[in-house]
Amino acid sequence: MSNVIIRNISKHYGAVAAADRIDIEVEDGEFFALLGPSGSGKTTLLRLIAGFIQPDIGSISIGETDMSGVPPEKRDIGVVFQNYALFPHLTARENIAFGLSVRRVAKEEIQIRVDDALDLVELEGLGDRYPRQMSGGQQQRVALARALVTKPRVLLLDEPLGALDKKLRTQMQVELRQLQQSLKITTIFVTHDQEEALTLSDRIAVMDNGAICQIGHPEQVYERPSTLFVSNFLGQSNVFSGQLVSHENQIGVVRTENGDSMQTTWTRNKRVGEAVILVVRPEKVKISVQPPQGVNHLLVTIVHRVYLGTSTTYLMQPDKGEQMLAFVQNEQSKPSFDVGQNVTAYWEADNCFLLED
Repeated sequence: MSNVIIRNISKHYGAVAAADRIDIEVEDGEFFALLGPSGSGKTTLLRLIAGFIQPDIGSISIGETDMSGVPPEKRDIGVVFQNYALFPHLTARENIAFGLSVRRVAKEEIQIRVDDALDLVELEGLGDRYPRQMSGGQQQRVALARALVTKPRVLLLDEPLGALDKKLRTQMQVELRQLQQSLKITTIFVTHDQEEALTLSDRIAVMDNGAICQIGHPEQVYERPSTLFVSNFLGQSNVFSGQLVSHENQIGVVRTENGDSMQTTWTRNKRVGEAVILVVRPEKVKISVQPPQGVNHLLVTIVHRVYLGTSTTYLMQPDKGEQMLAFVQNEQSKPSFDVGQNVTAYWEADNCFLLED
């Protein structure tokens, strides 16, 4: 088993809690993402797992083994850093072989395993190149091969795709996920890129201020965030403050601060009279001159539009309250709307949810 169990881990730097009473169980063979803004504690947690720093309290186990006091080189992990940390004076082959040489693996075995690693990351024939002679994507593959060649139980990735351009990063995301699934290696991945976390992960832990805000499958965390921070960090949201005024037949009715009445089927067991925040994602919002009956709707004016090829983003101003967004898929059968046009923004009750005020 190569599961990772983190129990009540805390790490402080003076008065700052870089990790605050964190509990996580990463399953054997799982691709697990630590997602959060800069300073949220995700890299600190990765360094605690790797053994580069020690916790103030708490424990970390890999499989059935408690890692307390175990140095990094004895933890049977592979690490890929954001800057790759390749030795510039060594060839790709020598970089990949370095960890095996330190472990005093036989030369014949090293050659076989390095060849296998080069083949695994699709760098056959490039082993004699130096890092400066390789593209960013090729250097990333070398760093990944170096981490995998020792056959670690757990792979730790600290934003390894952050230095790549968007097209190459998207390509490497697919390759990394396919490689992880083929090897069935337990992987913990640090990123601040929401799309990357949703694309790669079996589960995501959203972090802020050294604490875990929510853990769940990508769809669960995105569609049903537990806090306003998670909702705003993982995607964009239209937010309405108000009060739950009724709850009958699984339909909650919210009266917003601007006097609008909105329905939702996801009330989180809120009680009538409670202050709430109603959230709807921009891609759930539709635009029409004459919306269908029985849906949430607001009269709005288009104040800005951005054509993005596959979709168009509309910034809209309701008669009252703050501006809101709609992401509309571009289809020949759908009309487009112009800046200054008065329209109705609408969405279904199933497509919005409540959060704590």
